Amino acid sequence: MRTLLGVPPVRRDLIKRHLYLVPNSIVVSRGCPHSCDFCYKDAFFEGGKGFYTQAVDDALAEIERLPGRHLYFLDDHLLGNGRFAHALFDGMRGMGRLWQAAGTVQSVLKPRLLEKAVDAGLRSLFVGFETLNTHNLKAQNKVQNLNRDYTAAIQRLHGLGVMVNGSFVFGMDGDDEHVFDQTVEWATQQGIETATFHILTPYPGTALYLRMAQQQRLLHSNWDLYDTRHVVFQPTHLTPAALEAGYWRAYQNFYRWSSIFQGAATKESWVHQMRHIAYAGGWKKFEPMWDMVIRLRRVARLRPMLENVLTGFGKFSNETKRPGPARAVPQHVQQ
Repeated sequence: MRTLLGVPPVRRDLIKRHLYLVPNSIVVSRGCPHSCDFCYKDAFFEGGKGFYTQAVDDALAEIERLPGRHLYFLDDHLLGNGRFAHALFDGMRGMGRLWQAAGTVQSVLKPRLLEKAVDAGLRSLFVGFETLNTHNLKAQNKVQNLNRDYTAAIQRLHGLGVMVNGSFVFGMDGDDEHVFDQTVEWATQQGIETATFHILTPYPGTALYLRMAQQQRLLHSNWDLYDTRHVVFQPTHLTPAALEAGYWRAYQNFYRWSSIFQGAATKESWVHQMRHIAYAGGWKKFEPMWDMVIRLRRVARLRPMLENVLTGFGKFSNETKRPGPARAVPQHVQQ
């Protein structure tokens, strides 16, 4: 048995809020309903439930205790339980919150769910595209992405004022030396605001690890030296060195100013374009500035700037103010 029912409230008083840009991190579910071969989830949750949620009224009560406007949901898949998500967003509507979270292409394309999330304050979503290769999706058991229109999902998010942080994994068996440039070009043309690139990594206990071990493709099992920026297996159509170099090149090329401006140019209005430039530029182009303000313990002063970008400089701001206590939900909703 695994459950979040009856979990004591988080000791938020122990957090030194002035040291963090995003002190309102929150988790209202555990795990994910899907089982991708490369994901840590099945190994991490082995022997019990792999996806479960808080009761909705408990989640709303925790949100209500958090000061300020901005929230960052760290859930692996906040939209993974439709009943829970619908009820949570109904309860959050009118709170005046701005928040970021993670979801899947499949959940984005579901009718009504994304609209409810946006009404509740969603302004940026981490989306696991992972690969543009259908063979790779099948091989990694990423079945929830099969036959999904990635472009339609991105347009749906952008049309509702939600920025996209796309996740991509390099090194799957269908990848060759062209995958890096092709992925970056596609993401830029789609107007994705930010991208997170990864090297395929066979975490111990995953289906991918077992397959790599059986095929004798693991380069080592010294996890004391493990680093997700390095290759620990033998790719099919790439050398380990080429995979690692391509990974770094993808980051460099996607976050060039020319790529950022190219992505911004896909947006239909100057507000969307400036929002894209501010978010993508702030994400990767000002790391020395971020380092300085963190060392000076002044990063919390930049939170209003983050909120302004998330709201599109006011264009996507929630009009309603927080009414006081969170609206009660009639019954517990539990996976």
